[in-house]
Amino acid sequence: MEFNAQLKNDKKLLQHPYDSSIKPMDAFLIKKAEREFLYLYDNTSLIDGMSSWWSVIHGYNNTFINNALKEQIDKVSHVMFGGLTHEPAINLGVNLNNILSGNFDRFFYCDSGSVAVEVAVKMAFQYYMGKGLNNKNKILSFEGAYHGDTFMAMSLCDPVNSMHKDFGNILHTNIFAPKPKSGFFESYEDDHLDIAYLLEKYAEDIAAIIIEPVVQGAGGMWFYHPEFLNKLKNMCAYYDILLIFDEIATGFGRTGKMFAFEYSDIAPDIICLGKAITGGYMSFAAVGTTKNIMDVICNSKSVGAFMHGPTFMANPLACECANASINLLQKTDLTKTLIGIQKIISDYFAEAAEFPFVKDVRVLGGIGVIETFNNVDSNSLTDKFVKKGVWVRPFKNLIYIMPPYIISEESLRKLCKAVLEGLWEELSKK
Repeated sequence: MEFNAQLKNDKKLLQHPYDSSIKPMDAFLIKKAEREFLYLYDNTSLIDGMSSWWSVIHGYNNTFINNALKEQIDKVSHVMFGGLTHEPAINLGVNLNNILSGNFDRFFYCDSGSVAVEVAVKMAFQYYMGKGLNNKNKILSFEGAYHGDTFMAMSLCDPVNSMHKDFGNILHTNIFAPKPKSGFFESYEDDHLDIAYLLEKYAEDIAAIIIEPVVQGAGGMWFYHPEFLNKLKNMCAYYDILLIFDEIATGFGRTGKMFAFEYSDIAPDIICLGKAITGGYMSFAAVGTTKNIMDVICNSKSVGAFMHGPTFMANPLACECANASINLLQKTDLTKTLIGIQKIISDYFAEAAEFPFVKDVRVLGGIGVIETFNNVDSNSLTDKFVKKGVWVRPFKNLIYIMPPYIISEESLRKLCKAVLEGLWEELSKK
């Protein structure tokens, strides 16, 4: 079918994320993808600056992951995980335990990052049910947080400025604290004192605190001081509250360390993993915790088990993709790679800090953020980027990139240059 007809059917039949059915945004039809390049049907190529929403860390059409997937599909593509198991799932548990330095020895596999958050919160609630504390049924989250689009996940996102604010009157009611104020590269200013009064007041109701470690993602791309995490852990221990880290966006090297919590001195009680876990090949996520916590969960006299079980849990194809991706990460000098990416982005984005319409510039690991004073026209700016040969999708007042780790220096420089030029052309005359 001719590609214009394909695009017509796309608009007629498909609903894209965060888009209107009345006046849908234009979509670009991808013919193929390889390494950091997306190829359109007119044979033009775009350098992908988004890693397909943080996930395609090893680039597209990666031979190593392709071969792992091909070998697995000839063995078993799927089997239910209730009462059955398989090598890819077992091996992934070993791999996750290793790269998480043994901090977690119980892993629950699920379908997506949002579902992982649902699972983690359910673990926290059922943990206190197992202890006979059914009144602990609130979660403390943070202003500026983003944890996903399913219902419990939505209830944990910023209640005022998130894309889910219109659902506020039908969501589970949780407790929100001010986001950490000290920047990642600044001195720490005892930000945790801002939430101490909330814990003192609501500790008996709070089952867990959930936070994106070091980097708040879609809620504002804010990089905060890791000492805040150390303080949180101490307060959680004092008040008997579980600590959940949402590493869906930050895990597997994106911030410059394998996991963002490694910038702190502690580990959480529960960790959510997703996005890059399969190298961006398949939708898959995992929730890590400890046997001690899971034993309390399963101690409930009324249930006696953890009550969750997705149909495609531990899909062998997805597990094997994750194993291959972790294998590649372990063969990579991750620190050197991400420091190199960070330096190039920093060198280019420093120029944007001088633009009169730019509020702030932030770079950490493989994440570069330009924050403008006002929201940008995402469609118009995206079109400018595409004409310059790069794929970057702004959101509100944030123009950000997170390229695949395998991106060439030439492509990364072209990507950064195109962002600066497109942004200047879009906003300098307004």
